[in-house]
Amino acid sequence: MPLGSHTNLNPKKPKLVESNMNEALKNIDQNDANRDPLSGEPGAHPMGTGVGAASAGAVATVVGGVVGGPVGAVVGAVIGSVVGGLAGKDTAEQLNPSFEDNHWRENYISRPYIEENTIYEDYQPAYRTGYEGYDRYAHSGRTYSEIETDLRRDYEANQTSDLPWEKARHAVKDAWDRAASAFKH
Repeated sequence: MPLGSHTNLNPKKPKLVESNMNEALKNIDQNDANRDPLSGEPGAHPMGTGVGAASAGAVATVVGGVVGGPVGAVVGAVIGSVVGGLAGKDTAEQLNPSFEDNHWRENYISRPYIEENTIYEDYQPAYRTGYEGYDRYAHSGRTYSEIETDLRRDYEANQTSDLPWEKARHAVKDAWDRAASAFKH
């Protein structure tokens, strides 16, 4: 038998292909880390930063203009843009779907609810529903059990696999819990 090959008893889970795919995804994710153009640090989110800066800058310009006249407007615009840009960047960094997807692609097989003869793509919509659901609903102050009906609706509306909700719900909760421990609203 050639080096690196093996007998695969489960044809739906090709180990070598899956391993190569995971390596390719790691490389894509590392190259697409939203690097800051000035510092090179990961986590630059120009859209979130820009929206935050524009919004807060506009509001601060008006407030500064009313309170301090033309000089107050300029000072308000500068301060508002900086603060808004930082807030926008923070908001945009709350969830990186590429990193979440890669995490679950690499780790799903170790989860106790994964059934034999299933592949990552069977569970992917459930994981996405969990981490995107956390990002969407966690700020509402409701508990997971209070939101689960909404998550079920989201999963069933966007379901691209044959995995029914009763089997997907564990993966949804798993991704929700991971997001809850990593991303605080």
